[in-house]
Amino acid sequence: MSDHSDECIKHRDIHFASLHDQDESPSQLAILLLADAPGIINLHPLSDTRLHVSYDLRLVTLNIIESGLREVGFHLDNNLMCILRRALCHYTEETQCLNMGYHPDSKATRDIYICRYQRLPHGCQDERPNHWRKYL
Repeated sequence: MSDHSDECIKHRDIHFASLHDQDESPSQLAILLLADAPGIINLHPLSDTRLHVSYDLRLVTLNIIESGLREVGFHLDNNLMCILRRALCHYTEETQCLNMGYHPDSKATRDIYICRYQRLPHGCQDERPNHWRKYL
């Protein structure tokens, strides 16, 4: 198999819905969430509601990135042009992955949550010794 490194690096814009009651820009919040995600190469906010993302198609697709953002609570722009552009990108990336023999792993979405969860301070850690946790 030949080297497809240039073909596998994608540069896309993610458009967020502009909600009136937002205190912080969704593009800045998305950068915090996606910064340590596998496959993400570069994140650059173009405006409060637009984020430019570069990623490796062998590790993650636009569909996986957007699904992860939606599950966390981000609202993507749903005007007709954005929906059509998004559908075209999803189709071409899926076809390109299948043609190259890559199968994007759906666990990449889970890895986004794991990275974010590990960075947050929380009290959900069991401090009992391992043998007490397994005691019935």
